[in-house]
Amino acid sequence: MKAVEVITNLHTDDVERAREFFAFLGLSQDGMDQGWVARFVSPTSGASVQVVTRDATAPEDSVMTVKVDDVDEAYAEAQRRGYEIVHPISDEPWGIRRFFVRNPDGHVINVAAHRE
Repeated sequence: MKAVEVITNLHTDDVERAREFFAFLGLSQDGMDQGWVARFVSPTSGASVQVVTRDATAPEDSVMTVKVDDVDEAYAEAQRRGYEIVHPISDEPWGIRRFFVRNPDGHVINVAAHRE
């Protein structure tokens, strides 16, 4: 299993306010917007940031998303190592298979892969 992308998840109370702010920094293209989560992308470099008001299906918000090539393998390994699973592996309606795991410092990490 390998990581293929890492995205920061910043909490916001106002997606539109965050959109305006990050546009000033060159992250002006919408990479994704579901109302409660949005990603702002640089059209030239691909750099991005994601903002979240409140996760739609998980009990806690995550501080980052790590996309992996095999989310089921990552889930099995997290369980094998005894890490706390905050949100069990699930297929979300927006096309992602994911789970949330707490890292040793207490941060909640969203581990995900696009379903094919």
